Amino acid sequence: MGTPALDRATPPSAGEKLARIAWPLVALVLLLGLVGYALLYSAAGGSHTPWAFRHGIRLVVMTGLAVAIALIDIKKLFRLAYPTYGLIVLLLVAVEIVGEINKGAQRWIDLGFVQLQPSELMKLALVLALARYFHAAYLEEVRRPLFLLPPFLMILLPVALVLKQPDLGTAGMLGMVGTAMLFLGGMAIWKFLAAGALAGAALPIAWAHLHDYQRQRVATFLDPESDPLGAGYHIIQSKIAIGSGGLWGRGYLQGSQAQLSFLPEKHTDFAFTMLAEEAGFVGALAVLALILAITLAGMAVALRAQSHFARLLAAGVTCNFALYAIINVAMVTGLIPVVGVPLPLVSYGGTAMLTVMLGLGLLLNAQVNRDTSIPRFPADF
Repeated sequence: MGTPALDRATPPSAGEKLARIAWPLVALVLLLGLVGYALLYSAAGGSHTPWAFRHGIRLVVMTGLAVAIALIDIKKLFRLAYPTYGLIVLLLVAVEIVGEINKGAQRWIDLGFVQLQPSELMKLALVLALARYFHAAYLEEVRRPLFLLPPFLMILLPVALVLKQPDLGTAGMLGMVGTAMLFLGGMAIWKFLAAGALAGAALPIAWAHLHDYQRQRVATFLDPESDPLGAGYHIIQSKIAIGSGGLWGRGYLQGSQAQLSFLPEKHTDFAFTMLAEEAGFVGALAVLALILAITLAGMAVALRAQSHFARLLAAGVTCNFALYAIINVAMVTGLIPVVGVPLPLVSYGGTAMLTVMLGLGLLLNAQVNRDTSIPRFPADF
């Protein structure tokens, strides 16, 4: 995405920072969060508890957190990129030692007041670390295979730790976010093709190391009707609910699959399914258009940023947000196996919302500091 800029500008003042915040983007994000509130209210049968009220409180608090992050000097974020990555790696290791086990997976650390899922936060930590690494790189350096070894290791380490939990969906997202950052950093297309060929050749080995439930998910994806009351139940009910919504939907609080509890995990993984049943194709398309608008606004921030670090940071965070939506919608419509990825700001989940809103803060920070140049190395500050 070009060579790093020289340090020609000073950070904006506090007043300028507030004025530079992309408030229309904040409004779009809040609107998506309110859609989530309405769906969680419906998922509880017309009640603010147990999901909608908590979702709303988190949305308000984390919006404030995002604005606070936007006001930080971006050079501090640059300095903290590697330490943040290292800290989250340590948390992933800690999950293996003291992590909470839930539904057969060990993914959470109980902090008393909240259960934290470090693998979610790693998505942002990886973007930060890779943005810093490629910020200091010229295109000639990116073309050297040895130069790409550290970022490959930075991607593979958390992917391996998350697979051990096991969490195939999050590990896949980490791999895709890392791949997007390699592309944004300037890696040649032919190298992606070569890596893809190697990955294809390694599929038999990967299959042999999958857990039984993960193999079952793949088999169910290929033929869900083979076990309609077992492993295939989720996706069959999801397709029925989406199809029954038709063009305009069955009406708010009127979705039979969701309200009669035929649809499992309607407040988390299958929130989009419930949306399609109650609001129909038109309502689902409107929410997807809202997600697209947020994605395009994020990429616009990346294009306006002067420093390479800010460009990579904004683009990487935006890719992470878009991947949430793409994978969730593909999952509930049967295009890919069910991998447990939530719909951003719509599905219920504290750590997932925290990740999205921290990402919003980083995106707003890149917008606020769009004219701030960053030297290639911290010692040059």
